[in-house]
Amino acid sequence: MIMKQTFKYTLIALCSLTFAVGCIQETFPNTNYVTIDQAQVPGAADRFIDAVTTRLCGFPTVGGGTGANDFGYPRTFIEWDSMGQDFIQHNGASGWFDNFYTIRNLGPTSASSQYPWTLLYKAIKDCNSAIASVGSEPTGSLKRGLGIALFYRAYFYLDLAQMYANKPYYLDSKAETVPWIDETMVLEDYYENPRLTSEALFTKILADLDKAEECLAGVKRADKYTPDVSCVYGVKARAYLLMGKWAEAKDYAKKAQDGYTIMDKETYTSREYGFNTPNEAWMLGLTFKSDNPCIQNNDADSCWGSWMCMEINPVTSGCGYGSNYGYPMQIDRHLYETIPATDFRKNCFADFAIDEMSKADALEALKAYTAHPDWIYSNNEGNGNPNGGTNFKFRPAGGEEGRNNQYIGFVMAVPMMRVEEMYLIEAEAAGRLNEAEGIELLTTFAKTRDENYVYGTHNEAYFNTSTSAFVNEVWWQRRVEFWGEGLATKDIKRLQKGIIRSYPGTNHPETNRYNKETTPEWMNLCIVQTETNYNRAINTNNPEPLYPTTDSPEVDHF
Repeated sequence: MIMKQTFKYTLIALCSLTFAVGCIQETFPNTNYVTIDQAQVPGAADRFIDAVTTRLCGFPTVGGGTGANDFGYPRTFIEWDSMGQDFIQHNGASGWFDNFYTIRNLGPTSASSQYPWTLLYKAIKDCNSAIASVGSEPTGSLKRGLGIALFYRAYFYLDLAQMYANKPYYLDSKAETVPWIDETMVLEDYYENPRLTSEALFTKILADLDKAEECLAGVKRADKYTPDVSCVYGVKARAYLLMGKWAEAKDYAKKAQDGYTIMDKETYTSREYGFNTPNEAWMLGLTFKSDNPCIQNNDADSCWGSWMCMEINPVTSGCGYGSNYGYPMQIDRHLYETIPATDFRKNCFADFAIDEMSKADALEALKAYTAHPDWIYSNNEGNGNPNGGTNFKFRPAGGEEGRNNQYIGFVMAVPMMRVEEMYLIEAEAAGRLNEAEGIELLTTFAKTRDENYVYGTHNEAYFNTSTSAFVNEVWWQRRVEFWGEGLATKDIKRLQKGIIRSYPGTNHPETNRYNKETTPEWMNLCIVQTETNYNRAINTNNPEPLYPTTDSPEVDHF
């Protein structure tokens, strides 16, 4: 049984911060900036810069790496995607991620609300320390370090803007977002630090990105785990899309594509490297390392692979929340059924027809997705889960060795940004300006996934008819292309869509079959209570969401 926990700590804005979770305690320095003494330690700047990237993944936010949902930034992909309709948790995800799916305990005092707020502001604190340590006009490698820190600060503030504002920028530039914290602030500033409007926050985000672009110009990176200037272009494209500045979004998305190659069928559906290893389409990623506390502790169950990879040997390993404990993440049946058989992305999810087969036939059918159908079948059957919709998009690293040993299989990479997103941003932004051009770009992209694609077949509105059929068509491509990569709820909010979980044949578990004709209020995350208690300038908070008490009546229109 998993105990629901509430954190008690002071001034969550990371100026004076102590977490108390059971016996786990982590205390942060009482400043959000770097002191003169700290900055003058030999090699200090390099260490601050390194911390920006290394602590994003594989390190817990609140403890020693024993919380099964506490493994860094990728956890937010599961949390936020769970709030919509395309990403399904079975068996309550063991109490670790279920609040975001069931819409329970998401108020300002709950642990579920504390995690994303704390994680992102902790990452921003690392950025601020790095920025302060190198100064405003560094040279050489420190200039690159400044670019990395500014890039990530903008990246995470863009996340905060999307998850805490109740309207996207292009619909309401005055919508309240979150407080801004930078390297110049001192302790007293935190007590009078208001929520910025979208307009004010995006001004700061774009300023950081402009400076990051300058610092990273011409820099060649060694791997996909640190940003280069193309990543800056990508985040600018995201920001301008949110702002409704279609020409700028189109231009930056186009610039970001240079040097990358869209994944083909072999790469996208690879059983060995599927979404566990950077390739020519990945613009930016994270990676777990064998010595990370989230891999070393808790049988490596506190990590992305434990939740998202189904192929882990139940005998030689026996671990994994998705693979062996009975808490798989699966695709929504309706979304799956809208994917044509000729679209190779459909091969990333088990056919729902398997659930109507005999065991012998089901095992044979599962061979289309895995070399170990017996593992998948026994895990799902033993835990009362369907086989249909099972996720095979994310594969364990290390091939057969990794499938038999989670300490190898879970040491995998996770994408943060792919070039495919840039193609779809370019298409949407172009279509907002000239629909014919947008349709042409969208069709060209879609045919790389399904050579038989015909425009106009995937334009369901999900209650909201204010967006055009073209925009809905782009949205469908994004839903399928980036399933599980943390963009689903952000897109629902950006396009102001409703959600549909209750329909004939749904695979959403009972008591979680909610339909909402407008964008769910639970997608506006609450600012944690300790912030509002101590930060006197925050006068309003997003309302605590009330979870539906009954399933919604089934609808057969989308």
